[in-house]
Amino acid sequence: MPKMKTKSSAKKRFKVTATGKVVGGQAGKRHGMIKRTNKFIRDARGTTVLSEPDQKLAKRYMPYAG
Repeated sequence: MPKMKTKSSAKKRFKVTATGKVVGGQAGKRHGMIKRTNKFIRDARGTTVLSEPDQKLAKRYMPYAG
């Protein structure tokens, strides 16, 4: 059987941790920062662990990620 292909968009956006969780960037920071609170902007820095349904979806696009 040939190898399955990984979606390039998924491998650029997500990373799988050693325990198998999927980490991705925080949502909601692309535009409209004027209406966001300073607390939201501060808390949405960096990356976060995706929710369970989102993790399943991301892992579907990365078959060899774990």
